[in-house]
Amino acid sequence: MDSFNTPTVPSVDQVLAEQQRYMVKVYGWMSLGLILTGLVAWYTASSEALLNFIFGTKWMFFGLIILELISVGILVSMINRMSANLATAVFFIYAVLNGLTLSCIFIVYTTSSIASTFFVTAGTFAVMSIYGYYTKTDLSKWGNLLFMGLIGLIIASVANWFMKSETLYWITTYAGVLIFVGLTAYDTQKIKNMNIIGNEGSDEDHKEAIMGALTLYLDFINLFLYLLRIFGRRR
Repeated sequence: MDSFNTPTVPSVDQVLAEQQRYMVKVYGWMSLGLILTGLVAWYTASSEALLNFIFGTKWMFFGLIILELISVGILVSMINRMSANLATAVFFIYAVLNGLTLSCIFIVYTTSSIASTFFVTAGTFAVMSIYGYYTKTDLSKWGNLLFMGLIGLIIASVANWFMKSETLYWITTYAGVLIFVGLTAYDTQKIKNMNIIGNEGSDEDHKEAIMGALTLYLDFINLFLYLLRIFGRRR
């Protein structure tokens, strides 16, 4: 009789262990991206030449914003066709570009209030991410509500760019905090569940971790910026 090899089905403990290692990689890449952004922002804010180069004309600043959007769009839409190394490079390029544009917060707000807001953000993010990872509740039902809230937030923010309404400014600020607090938990659970068990160590696994890191990086940065509106002390 011919013998057949029966595929080995991983145990629950093995699945959980692989998920944990995968999430460690996600948080690791996210943390490296945040550190790079912070260092670039701090260095840029301490260089008068760089500040003049970036903010000397509005076209340069908005050009960097457009490059950020392009780099994110490339990473999201083309990651399946990229090598793992290229995906990592694009992620770090985005982190650098974001650091250049975020350097303006060091001009507007005091360093101490930026630092304290960062720690508030880190604590809030950690609590919601832990909740999203361990909760047994299916958070997918939050997805549509949070997405609609995010679209509304973007529209209201663009409208207020022209209206200059202080009331709308604070409405979007507190709405932004709530939306990104929710997205942190939702995205954590989604990233955890999208991990393909059995491909650990492969390029696909690496790219999954980069995409997860990008998602949580964006949640963290946006939550930080909205909290900075509340807790930041202007110079």
